[in-house]
Amino acid sequence: MIKTKHHRLIILGSGPAGYTAAIYAARANLKPTLITGMQKGGQLTTTTDVDNWPGDVEGLQGPALMDRMELHAARFNTEIVFDQILEVQLQTSPFTLQGDSGDIYTCDALIIATGASAKYLGLPSEQAFMGKGVSACATCDGFFYKGKTVAVIGGGNTAVEEALYLANIAKQVTLVHRRESLRAEKILQQKLFEKAKNGNVTLLWNHALDEIVGDKTGVTGIQVKHVNTQESQRISLDGVFIAIGHTPNTQIFENQLAMRNGYILVKDGSEGNATATSIPGVFAAGDVADHVYRQAVTSAGTGCMAALDAEKYLDNLH
Repeated sequence: MIKTKHHRLIILGSGPAGYTAAIYAARANLKPTLITGMQKGGQLTTTTDVDNWPGDVEGLQGPALMDRMELHAARFNTEIVFDQILEVQLQTSPFTLQGDSGDIYTCDALIIATGASAKYLGLPSEQAFMGKGVSACATCDGFFYKGKTVAVIGGGNTAVEEALYLANIAKQVTLVHRRESLRAEKILQQKLFEKAKNGNVTLLWNHALDEIVGDKTGVTGIQVKHVNTQESQRISLDGVFIAIGHTPNTQIFENQLAMRNGYILVKDGSEGNATATSIPGVFAAGDVADHVYRQAVTSAGTGCMAALDAEKYLDNLH
C-alpha cells in the first residue's frame, strides 16, 4: 500500500553531509527525516583507513565513521528511512519525492546531500583491490603511500592534480594516459612536466590500464597495454589511483535545479544562505555542489550550513 507522509524537513543522503545536516537540524527541533539512498553511508563506506578526520588521532575505518555519524543523528531523534528516491517534483511547494519503495514523501524544505560517485574503469581486478591499493582520492589516501611507488590513471585535471599531490608524498609517481597529450589545463600540465623533468614523475603515454596485479597483502603492480601496438608490460608498484573524474548524483534533479556540469549551483556567499539552490527551500550540501575539495570534513561543514539555512527558511516560512 502506497503511503504519503508530510515532513517539515527531508534530507537526502547518508554521507557526512547528510548526517551532519540531520544532527544540526534535529538539535534545532526541526524533526528531520533522512532518506539514506541505496548506498547507506556514501563513498566513505568503500574507504578503509581514515586518518584525516579531526580529533580521531588513532585513525578509524570509513564504515565505522559512518556508523558513528548515523548513531549521532539517531540520538537526536532523526527519522532515518532506508529508501531510494527515484523522482522529485520541486516546482511547487510542498516538494514531492517518489521512493523506490513506492512511498511518497512531501516536505516544506529539502536538503540534497546525495554525494558523487568516483568513475572507475570497470575492471574486475579494480574492484578486487578496492581499498587494498586501489583508490580514487589522493588527498584521502595518499598519506599511506609515503616513500612508495604509485600510478595515476587518467589525463584530465583530476589525474594531473592527483599526480602533483602524490609527487610530494610518494617515492615515484607514474601517470598512465591512453593518449599522447593531456586534457588538463595548461598551467597544470606545465607543473606536471616540470615534475617529470626535475622530479619523481614519469609520464607513460599511449598506454591503458589492462589489469591490476596483487596478492592477499594488496596491490603489487599493474599490467598496461600500448593502445597502438598492443604490447603489454608490467610495472611493480604499491598503489593505483584511478583519476578519471567523478559523477555527482544529481540526475533526478535535472531540468529543475540550476546546475553546472551536473553539480548543483548554490549561492555560496558570505552573507548567509550559502547552500541555497535556485529554488527557495531547497539546499545542497557536500559533493553534489563541490567538485573541488570533495573531502569528508568539507562535506560535513556544508551539511551544518545547510541545516542552519533550512532552519532560517522554515522559521520565516511559518
